[in-house]
Amino acid sequence: MKIKRKVEIAVISDVHLGTYGCHAKHLLTYLNSIEPKKLILNGDIIDIWQFSKRYFPKSHLKVIKKIMDIAAEGTEVIYITGNHDEMLRKFSGTTIGKISIVDKKILEIDGKKAWFFHGDVFDVSIQNTKWLAKLGGYGYDFLTLLNRLVNWYLEKCGKERYSLSKKVKNGVKGAIKYINDFENVISEIAIENGYDYVVCGHIHQPKIKTIETKHGKTTYLNSGDWVENFTALEYQFKRWKIYNFNKDKLAPFAIDEDVVDMEVQDLIAAITIVEQVEKKSRNK
Repeated sequence: MKIKRKVEIAVISDVHLGTYGCHAKHLLTYLNSIEPKKLILNGDIIDIWQFSKRYFPKSHLKVIKKIMDIAAEGTEVIYITGNHDEMLRKFSGTTIGKISIVDKKILEIDGKKAWFFHGDVFDVSIQNTKWLAKLGGYGYDFLTLLNRLVNWYLEKCGKERYSLSKKVKNGVKGAIKYINDFENVISEIAIENGYDYVVCGHIHQPKIKTIETKHGKTTYLNSGDWVENFTALEYQFKRWKIYNFNKDKLAPFAIDEDVVDMEVQDLIAAITIVEQVEKKSRNK
């Protein structure tokens, strides 16, 4: 019998299902290793910006089915919309069984207030020049695809993996300033509103840090991504930690055997099960 780690809250973001950069199998392994009371999907789970009928492999469908299964088993799943899945914002406020779609979420966690949102609303480049941001997204997707080929060759040669996108980001002073500004602006607003935690994604930079101003302090948390960092946030025993797929030894489980040969009709069946659970809960 597989023993799963119990966590109060698990937060993942920036999965980008439907793109070449998404590492769906890594995420499936992680989801199979935990049993959260709450699973928060903090934006950009499905990449509708770059969605193509030509590329949506089974492993990506399996992630969706796994999330449905987690909800059917009793876990509360909160889907917070991001910029790459902004089309879902028209369904904000919708609840299907244990799954809810929202644009932001405020939770009280052990007596502290936590503010969850994706983070794109504070990105001026997206708000003012969305077409340019989308163009940049395609370039990033191509870079991650190229990076996969490079890492395949490096692993064949017994060498360490290498991140081209990280190298590009870290080599540009403007990018570093953008990340710092993003973290500081969000944290300042959180402090002004009395939030003890501010939890976001969007910039693909996993981090936990305390930011203090003359008005108070807050803990800034970013769940990272499943394109290059393979990270999540976990809350358990009154503390937050960053789970790192490459470094943590807490995910020994492979993809569930019952989803190996999953087809689209199986995904539809999973959605039907969730709807049936919702009907039963309403009739009680």
